[in-house]
Amino acid sequence: MKKSKAAYWLYFLGTYVIIQFIWWGYHLIQLSSYIPQQDAQLSKRVGMVFGEGAVFLIILAFGIYRIRKSISKDIAFQQQQQNFLLTVTHELKTPIAALKLYIQTLQKHNLPEDKKEKMLNGALQENERLSQLIENILNASRAENKLFAIQKQDTDLVGLIQTIIERYQSRYHTDLIAFQGPKELSCAIDQQMLETILVNLIENAIKYGGTQQEITIEMQKLDRFVAIKIADQGPGIDPKERLQIFDKFYRIGSEETRKQAGSGLGLYIVAEYVRLHNGQIRCLENIPTGSIFELILPL
Repeated sequence: MKKSKAAYWLYFLGTYVIIQFIWWGYHLIQLSSYIPQQDAQLSKRVGMVFGEGAVFLIILAFGIYRIRKSISKDIAFQQQQQNFLLTVTHELKTPIAALKLYIQTLQKHNLPEDKKEKMLNGALQENERLSQLIENILNASRAENKLFAIQKQDTDLVGLIQTIIERYQSRYHTDLIAFQGPKELSCAIDQQMLETILVNLIENAIKYGGTQQEITIEMQKLDRFVAIKIADQGPGIDPKERLQIFDKFYRIGSEETRKQAGSGLGLYIVAEYVRLHNGQIRCLENIPTGSIFELILPL
């Protein structure tokens, strides 16, 4: 990652000032050796100058460290934004190209009904993928500019989760998601936000765990709260990265070795929506493998 010119100027000026302080201190020590031992007052003043210079040097070094840390953070954020733009461009082009191919194939070829259905299902999946990405971009922009107005209403949580599960079962033609929880449970929440939270967490689980591994959604009532856990059987998340995954544009792994696509917005939106509900979201280890995202909302 390239450093900005401001960072190089900061290092240069900081190094120059520190060297000058050391140089002045050296000369001051030399001059103090000529002070008569009987001149206690002058020796005391020299000691005061040394002390004040040392304090100033410590404050200066701390200031340079803080500024350097701030600049490095800004550079990393700018790099994340650049990677985000490149990724989103690719993520938008891929489903559009796939949709075009499906439509052209259906137009030009007289396919059997089973192949037509397969093509249509593929087109619907790509359309859903495109819609989800666009929705995440819009929601991230709204969250950053504080444009959300939460609208709570009494919602059947079990019914909402079952509807989302059925949508994914239909899309992948498999019992991909298992639900464990009460038969009935209602909560005053923003239904659209909660649906976005659950969809982003499920999409994240599918991305890393695949469609061949079962995803489990567990719901439990805890006094005045409801806990929803979404567990996958993917590779899991390094403990060092679990606090960062909810940052805007953050994606797991390095840019050079990362295999999974993504915009770095999904979990950021999840965290923002949970915050608006005065809830909590955290990532836990799923033993023996995978991750668990635990969502806690007030009833």
